[in-house]
Amino acid sequence: MDRLDAIRLFLRVVECGSFSAAAKEAGIGQSAVSKQIAALEKQFNHPLLKRSSRGIALTDSGRTFYDGAMRLRDEFDQLELNVKYGADEPAGTLRISVAPVFGRFYIVPRLPALLARYPALNVELRVSERHVDLIEENIDVAIRHGELQDSALTQRKLADSPLITVASPDYLAKYGAPASPAELNEHQCISFNAGRGMHPWRFVGENGKAFTLMPQGRFQSNDGEQQRAAALAGLGITQFPAWLAGPDLASGALVPVLREFALGSMPVSAVFATKQTANSKVRVFVEYLLGTLREDLPLVAGDESGRLV
Repeated sequence: MDRLDAIRLFLRVVECGSFSAAAKEAGIGQSAVSKQIAALEKQFNHPLLKRSSRGIALTDSGRTFYDGAMRLRDEFDQLELNVKYGADEPAGTLRISVAPVFGRFYIVPRLPALLARYPALNVELRVSERHVDLIEENIDVAIRHGELQDSALTQRKLADSPLITVASPDYLAKYGAPASPAELNEHQCISFNAGRGMHPWRFVGENGKAFTLMPQGRFQSNDGEQQRAAALAGLGITQFPAWLAGPDLASGALVPVLREFALGSMPVSAVFATKQTANSKVRVFVEYLLGTLREDLPLVAGDESGRLV
């Protein structure tokens, strides 16, 4: 077994979580796997794995080797695909980090057409609410929301999604719609709280000046999807970016209120390491999203089509 095969085997041991699972996958004996890992450890003069009755774990040296070996494997696989399909043809696995709801609404439904267009392309969607470290976690591109601060990454703005205030028809039929932000004090407000206090709501007054209001109500969450679910359940009025309620606005399950006081929008951006600028997988995916999001993201005020323009 050559060195590259040994590296691939080491990666599979870590990813499978055991020598036996990696051996079964590779179609070889467990002792052969153990010998290959031992040979790597001897070569580097450091233990790479901690072995115990409960399983395996990476040592500090093993973590360093794992991160580098994973990048080496991906780069070699991409090299093989570039030779086979051509450097400009997207091929191999594109790893995307995305928030759960955004992926379900705007990424996954559009993947069939993308994959049909590029038959050598595969997609691995990693769902997380947190901002992952793209380099450390081997992510090609992440979809992020709001203003971005990390100047070490390349950012491509895909769209803007307005901030909207919404409620269910049942809630509005029971309690009425507020005529001004001040009347929200008479309503149940579903607020976002990430553990540092409630997030203020933003509006523009009749004088054209922006102001914020602290929502009050009996339900709050640190997750936008739970805000949406609470609004659909009739628990009150909430405010969030319009993309979160795209299908609900289209179906009438949620209804915008206080449109004339709406203020601001939240950018949706693709973020990737600068070295990925020339990566054909990243390039075609970002260009594809630029087109599909303009069709899919809802606009709440000022456009009868209900689309982002």
